[in-house]
Amino acid sequence: MPVIAAKRSLRSHPSSPPRKSPRRCTAATANSSRNVNNFGTDENQADPAAVKPRWNPKDGEQIKAVKLALHLSTAPSSVVCREEEQNVVLEFCKGCVEHKKAGSLYICGCPGTGKSLSMEKVKEQLLNWSKEAGLPLPDVLSVNCTTLASTSDIFTKMVGLNQTQGKKVSASPLQQLHNMYSQKSSINNMTLIVADELDYLITKDRAVLHDLFMLTTFPFSRCILIGVANAIDLADRFLPRLTSLNCKPVVVNFQAYSKDQILKILEERLKELPYIVFQQPALELCARKVAASSGDMRNALSICWSAIEMLEAEIRESACNLNTSLEEISFSKQNLPTAPDCMKKREFDIVRTDHMARALSKTYRSPVVDTIQSLPHHQQIILCSSMNHFREAKKDTFLGELYQSYVGICRSSLIPPAGILEFSNMCRVLSDQGLIKLGQSREDKLRRVSPKVNEGDITFALQGIRFFHNCLK
Repeated sequence: MPVIAAKRSLRSHPSSPPRKSPRRCTAATANSSRNVNNFGTDENQADPAAVKPRWNPKDGEQIKAVKLALHLSTAPSSVVCREEEQNVVLEFCKGCVEHKKAGSLYICGCPGTGKSLSMEKVKEQLLNWSKEAGLPLPDVLSVNCTTLASTSDIFTKMVGLNQTQGKKVSASPLQQLHNMYSQKSSINNMTLIVADELDYLITKDRAVLHDLFMLTTFPFSRCILIGVANAIDLADRFLPRLTSLNCKPVVVNFQAYSKDQILKILEERLKELPYIVFQQPALELCARKVAASSGDMRNALSICWSAIEMLEAEIRESACNLNTSLEEISFSKQNLPTAPDCMKKREFDIVRTDHMARALSKTYRSPVVDTIQSLPHHQQIILCSSMNHFREAKKDTFLGELYQSYVGICRSSLIPPAGILEFSNMCRVLSDQGLIKLGQSREDKLRRVSPKVNEGDITFALQGIRFFHNCLK
């Protein structure tokens, strides 16, 4: 009894922490394991996009909304993955406006890398900053040089921005600009000129391009010139005199988008929609292929649009087949599944990986991919098994070893494999088509087999076929 009393007094000792019930402990543990991020949300919770309902591709309004979100002409709410480049251009413009100093900047990069879109964002940010800082708002002139009837028309547009209406001047537009920037003026605000597709101004004597950049060198120039084009070395090749005059433009290079950047931009556009449109692997496939080929974001948007059309075509085809089946059921009066049951057998409410693969194949069509896709099924299996062999850094293998791999794929798929003689003949056909290389040997099993096509071409050609999904993993 004294021992029991001691234990009781120890448990109720004032210095010992109060006991917690098992339920409270469980709740506390659950709460303590939660990770709260900087936005005040629980990181362990599911992504909000994951709980969105799937869309209804039979709804015309939803189809229109999705295609509009992916259209090239639709400006996204925020320009992601180009924050660093935008900041460089914005800081350059801020410095010119703040110190009332002219300057020139040249933006270059491959097509579809967000140059023009970023400039629209920079113009908006510059005007907002000038207003908040209490500085005179700069005049902004955006010119797409492809729309000019004559290369010298860009000077006419610049004069029209500053010229007083009703005032007639006999001098040429370029001479007027020279006079305007050679003497002090009562006008305090700067002029931002954004010349898109600048390489269209390249003439034989390069006079227009040279005169345009020279406007920033005049003593009272208020011109902030930003040229945008695809040529990376335009300033070095076409404006060598600018370097000697110490007025070579600052160069900002827009690199091609990476796979992760393309995926992020697609997700950013689709985030505005209240439903899920694409399978995540389908978007990843699109981003990976576009990044590997060009990094052109316009291609990625076009391919996603095409994948949606693939789904629409599949739904129409399914509806036609369903109507035909229902007519046969009505004629034979058999007790078969109803229309809704038939429709549930496949997913028609989301863009799948096979839709995206067909859209990519349509865009990046190559003779090798066409050849592989037109092969008989067993020859495709041979290519798939050869890819698995050569994936392990093997330069070649024996035909007998390749046959064993082929037989394994066939048996795992419950397909009767061809005999070794027929297999050898099929390999000769693949060799004649330039897909594999066959060595010489007295015995077919000992002939060396080596690849002649890229693994990526085989994967790309077969990934839209359901049979090869497991083989290609």
